[in-house]
Amino acid sequence: MSLDDVLSRIDADLPAATDRLLELLRIPSISTDPAYKADCDRAADWLVADLNSLGIATEKRQTPGHPMVVGHLDGEGPHLLFYGHYDVQPVDPLELWDRDPFDPEVQDTPKGKVIRARGAADDKGQLMTFIEACRAWKEINGSLPCKLTFFLEGEEESGSPSLVPFMKENVDELKSDIALICDTGLFESRVPAITTMLRGLLGEELTITGPSRDLHSGMYGGVSMNPIRVLSRIIASLHDESGRITVPGFYDGVPELPDEMRQQWQGLAFDHQSFLGDVGLSEPAGEQDRTPLEMIWARPTCEVNGIWGGYTGAGFKTVLPSEAHAKISFRLVGTQDPLKIRESFRKMVQDMLPPDCSVEFKAHGASQAGAFDTSDPVFEQARQALSDEWPDEAALIGCGGSIPIAGHFDRILGTTPMLIGFGKDDDQIHSPNEKYDMESFHKGIRSWARVLAALTKTN
Repeated sequence: MSLDDVLSRIDADLPAATDRLLELLRIPSISTDPAYKADCDRAADWLVADLNSLGIATEKRQTPGHPMVVGHLDGEGPHLLFYGHYDVQPVDPLELWDRDPFDPEVQDTPKGKVIRARGAADDKGQLMTFIEACRAWKEINGSLPCKLTFFLEGEEESGSPSLVPFMKENVDELKSDIALICDTGLFESRVPAITTMLRGLLGEELTITGPSRDLHSGMYGGVSMNPIRVLSRIIASLHDESGRITVPGFYDGVPELPDEMRQQWQGLAFDHQSFLGDVGLSEPAGEQDRTPLEMIWARPTCEVNGIWGGYTGAGFKTVLPSEAHAKISFRLVGTQDPLKIRESFRKMVQDMLPPDCSVEFKAHGASQAGAFDTSDPVFEQARQALSDEWPDEAALIGCGGSIPIAGHFDRILGTTPMLIGFGKDDDQIHSPNEKYDMESFHKGIRSWARVLAALTKTN
């Protein structure tokens, strides 16, 4: 049978595929709230039953938290692993939803049909695009074209506390040639994309203490060191006038963007003025010798996420505060070492402290960036497969955020991750009235069928 037959089956089966997704969306699998533990179990059981119905030997595997769903199918050719997560975010504030978040509905909107429910885009709709592609392939051909492993998590929205231990305990079982991850989106809601760069993340909280208690600014102002003044000077020194970060050794391990990728990104015609204009801004504020897309995807950052100290209530209080606080995050790229940067940042702060001031630090996580070798022919095969399905040619892109699971596949399992997703910028993930476009669901299923054909060289 040909790929065209599989695609025709997907088209014909779309109503039934939609009904299956709606059934899964009705399960309130909120992982962070213990009150929904039974519902998370129920969602795992639903997926186990669905995958078993396709002849994929699947079971629910217990963890200290919510269970993993692991399925295996033997076959010829490459060994592909598919990762997704069945848990969802809480729905608060509930009053901002237009309908029950767990009563999913296909709605007509000015931009087309959408599936409205919590988890529609993140990640149940995305997860089901791959399963539905496998279903159509099996129904047409009687079997799937390669060896497959399914690895579905129930704690992604609550920090994945069980994920790394489970992966380390089951390395041999989970090893594969490629790990397919469907938790990303289309570039500017229209261009199909494979995410090949993910920034790492380092978080630091610092408290600078000066006097032993809050002081009257009339009696002590001028003669006493104000910790907010100290903190302000430190924060102001973190960037130079061109936007470069001044932490010593910060740029160690930051690579230059390959010319081929730079040209491809330029071809995307990213409208940074519109991107910034949507949030009331106009000028890129990062390193001034870099393009806006490079700033977002391929360059490291240092940002102040919060700063406080002294009196911040109503009215006015002439206080000289005892403490000043800030939370600072660094997005990392290439082979930047978060632990070395933490050490260098802390030394920089300590060296800037005047007499009578001390500092305490609190760490808030440290993860390396992920950059995947796109010279492997599988990336071009998958990119061409996506281009064949969508009006716009697919691109290899970066991601300004951090998706730790991709790095775990790379570092723990030695498996190349490939991130392909069909979400759109207005899907309102984590927010009230989350939705997933019917186009994303339908063409997502078709896209995965094409990718399966390309990676297994099946016509």
